[in-house]
Amino acid sequence: MPKLESVAALESLRSDILARRDATRPCIAVCAGAACDGLDSITVATAFKSEIAKQGLEGKVDLRVTGCHGYCEKGPNVVVGPKDVCYFEVTPEDVPGIVSATLKGEVFEERVYKDPQTGAKAVHMDEVPFYKHQTRLLIGDNPKIDPMKIEDYIAIDGYAALAKALSTMTPDEVLNEVKKANLRGRGGGGFPAGSKWETTKNAPEKTKYVIVNGHEGESAAFMDRAMLTGNPHKVIEGLIIGAYAIGAQQGFIYTRHDAPRLVEHLKAAMAQAEEYGFMGENILGSGFSCNVELHFDVGIFVSGESSGLMRSIEGNAPEPRPKYIRTSVSGIWDKPSNLNNVETWANVPQIITRGADWFTSIGSERSKGTKLVSLSGNVVNSGIVEVPMGTPLRTLIFDIGGGVRDGKSLKAIHFGGAMGGSIPADQIDAKLDFDEMSKLGAPIGAGGLLVMDEDTDMVEVARYLLDFLVKESCGKCVPCREGMYQMLKILTNITEGKGKTSDLDRLGDLMEVTSAASLCALGKTASDPLKSMMRYFKDEYETRIATGGGAGSQAI
Repeated sequence: MPKLESVAALESLRSDILARRDATRPCIAVCAGAACDGLDSITVATAFKSEIAKQGLEGKVDLRVTGCHGYCEKGPNVVVGPKDVCYFEVTPEDVPGIVSATLKGEVFEERVYKDPQTGAKAVHMDEVPFYKHQTRLLIGDNPKIDPMKIEDYIAIDGYAALAKALSTMTPDEVLNEVKKANLRGRGGGGFPAGSKWETTKNAPEKTKYVIVNGHEGESAAFMDRAMLTGNPHKVIEGLIIGAYAIGAQQGFIYTRHDAPRLVEHLKAAMAQAEEYGFMGENILGSGFSCNVELHFDVGIFVSGESSGLMRSIEGNAPEPRPKYIRTSVSGIWDKPSNLNNVETWANVPQIITRGADWFTSIGSERSKGTKLVSLSGNVVNSGIVEVPMGTPLRTLIFDIGGGVRDGKSLKAIHFGGAMGGSIPADQIDAKLDFDEMSKLGAPIGAGGLLVMDEDTDMVEVARYLLDFLVKESCGKCVPCREGMYQMLKILTNITEGKGKTSDLDRLGDLMEVTSAASLCALGKTASDPLKSMMRYFKDEYETRIATGGGAGSQAI
């Protein structure tokens, strides 16, 4: 493919791609996201390929192996376009029936969704309860594209936002549109992305960097992997637009080393983006250039901390730097460096294409757009959910998630992974909003939501999370290294029936010290789960100490 040297060339290619495609032709999209992949969806895809050939249907039925469709609980799942007929828990033995039904315009009844209570069937995606309560602006494209084929992304208006930004907008206009949209960082803190961009742009140093944080080490979070594996070009496009707005000519994508399919898809997408002229020199003939490098973590949680991540890119150990050093001004090699997570960058193209006013029409008063959430734990329907900010937690857990497993009652909701917090079931009508959830003591973080039932041992939950953080600490600063270890010892004693009345006061002192004196966010927020426990579930700790009881029935 010759490099595209103008916006007109891109639009000509897009028209050619669409002209070669029959929008009415059936297309079988097999999910190869992490959950479905683990359930051997590739064997299902291979069976479809063989069956299509066996029935002589090449050119009559298309086959696409895609990224995550979201409904992880029911994998391997398959979506048949153009009517979005959904099949769940598909096996190779089901393939002949699905292909035959597809060719006839019929439905293979055995694998459509069935309501667990009533047995009522739902055939199309917008009828399935897990999907119909969502607003899938980011992950909704996953079933429509083969992430290894850039032309699939171009066919759904991929890189149109980049073309618009480079050809009709100045860098300042792009920056102002993102600021006007009030896009808040989806990586945890909810800090306004536009303000962060502006700080880097206005830094006096000429050389600037933009970075995708795709590390996603937060426990129970798997949204970023779904985006990077299923639609890597959306993230790349957002990154290049951000580089243009900020004035950076070098970008980095930092992600996990232990996700082979993610790495494969990212490498292919980056090579194709450069080949087609969407990154590299003189992008789309605009005169703007930006190169992007792929870097991998070293296998520890703290690699995802902003300054530790930047040190890792430099080739150093990923040890965090003091927070008074602002990476937006002095990051990689002491140059201004703008870091956003995968989901934040993925939102940028739609803001540029549809406008800030459209984006701000979605969500709550202070939290705009949609949010990807990893729904897991003691819930009927686990998976990746996308809903408007401001959506009640009740909708997430009961309408989409199907409620608590095995008919048990809801006890707690945990947000934010190992450094998050737990709130009780009576807060079920709280809204998915950065500020509201933070006030409740369960900040959204990257979006990992754990549902905990009546049998959950809240003392063991805190011990479990702290044990993870102790093992993942880089050990550089004493408050984190020693403070967390002492908290873990106390919690372990309580779970083993050796707790003392003074333990809660000691935990309070340690929480205060680690929060105030630790070097980075890992140590500063390591006690947050315990703080939420003391706020909502303190009686459970007091009872455990008073009775000398051992560990309860389960953690998470």
